[in-house]
Amino acid sequence: MSPRRRRATVLAAATVLCASAAPVASATAPAAPSRAVAASGPAQHAKPSDLPDGLYGDADPQYDGVWRQSMALLALDGAGAVPAKKAVDWLTGQQCADGSFTAYRADTAKKCDPDTAPSDVNATTLAVQALAAIGGRGEEVREGVEWLVSVQNKDGGWGSADGEPSDANSTSLAIGALHAAGKNPAKTTAPGGESPYDALLSLQLTCSSKGIEDAPGQQGAFAYRPDKKGKLTPNNDATAAASLAALGQGVLVDPQHAGPKDKGAKSKPVTPLKCATGTGDGDGDGDGDSGGVPGGREEAAGAGAAYLASVLKKNGGHFTTVMPGDDKEQPDYANTADAVIALAAGGHRDEAKSSLTWLADNLDKWDKSKNDPAALGSLMLASRATGGDPAKLGGTDLLARLTDTGPRPAQLPDADDGSSKSEKKDDGGTIPVWAFVLVGLAVGAGFGILLSGRRKRQQL
Repeated sequence: MSPRRRRATVLAAATVLCASAAPVASATAPAAPSRAVAASGPAQHAKPSDLPDGLYGDADPQYDGVWRQSMALLALDGAGAVPAKKAVDWLTGQQCADGSFTAYRADTAKKCDPDTAPSDVNATTLAVQALAAIGGRGEEVREGVEWLVSVQNKDGGWGSADGEPSDANSTSLAIGALHAAGKNPAKTTAPGGESPYDALLSLQLTCSSKGIEDAPGQQGAFAYRPDKKGKLTPNNDATAAASLAALGQGVLVDPQHAGPKDKGAKSKPVTPLKCATGTGDGDGDGDGDSGGVPGGREEAAGAGAAYLASVLKKNGGHFTTVMPGDDKEQPDYANTADAVIALAAGGHRDEAKSSLTWLADNLDKWDKSKNDPAALGSLMLASRATGGDPAKLGGTDLLARLTDTGPRPAQLPDADDGSSKSEKKDDGGTIPVWAFVLVGLAVGAGFGILLSGRRKRQQL
């Protein structure tokens, strides 16, 4: 049994016992209200009347409802908060009968219509990751994974929708969903035997990639998808996603390579692919063989991380992008946060923290960091991955901003490490102390009732 489910079981048992003993307990001392009860009040903001009460965010959810809800739930779980039941119910209510999710279903009483709202691979993969993290929704997770497997392409990857060619982003998200659901991506193969990793690594630029000799420094990057001529073009977003997925992980990364408990550990250096000058084949013999190709997915992840670190360093710690209709480059906050997660997952702590610091210093310049659930979620997950406080960034309380966009969590974390004061996260082999206290009080009260009854019978 997972720690989260065990805690829920103990809490349920304690609640039943305490309820039966409440009259006796109240006669001695008033019980302090639990954190869960105190935090279950209404949200601190007024949502538009046409939006569901369980949904995070006030913007039109037509294109990102499931995505932003999943990001919010993942960030809450990563920060040690327990999401409100109605927030989780809203997400599960979006699931179609076949196990998939669309971007958003306004009327869940109606069946999913592939003509008006087709199933969305990206929404499904992130919803699976969120529900798996929260726990207690095993059936929904299983059905989501089964649908993903049913639409897997022959090359082992996924596109953004059923029938779409495989791309790095969707394939990476699917790998994260499989990992979160306890499935081995390497063994989740298409009929021809191709795995998601095969599809993913085919999108990485190596020393033998077409045109690489004209673009030095691009080796290790991932393309979103080949163009019509089969050429791969580096894509920062795709590289961040693929560098994380090549490690077999999803967006909820455990801070195993950084943090206050690991101060003595060294940051893992980034190692770019090295190509022989002027040959393009990587080994200097000029025969065009496959030299300079990663030897496995972990090496591929490392090469991708090296490319990310190089681009981030050139730009002062962040990515840039050009918005439609505007030729001027602007900071790309979202993809920078994604890169931080990927770098941290690979153990490249120094590079990850450098870009996280840039995000903290420029946080208020990003309008979405104020009330966009997906943006806030990505920042919280980035801070967590590097071993920082998952609820805060540069002194800004991101958790407070997130909870103000939707249902207030059933339980909020209190400690600096992101765990809850009344529900410390354990290592899988312990039960929280507060559970024993509650059960002990309840049992003690029960014995008091029993002894009192016996004395009365003895006096008759």
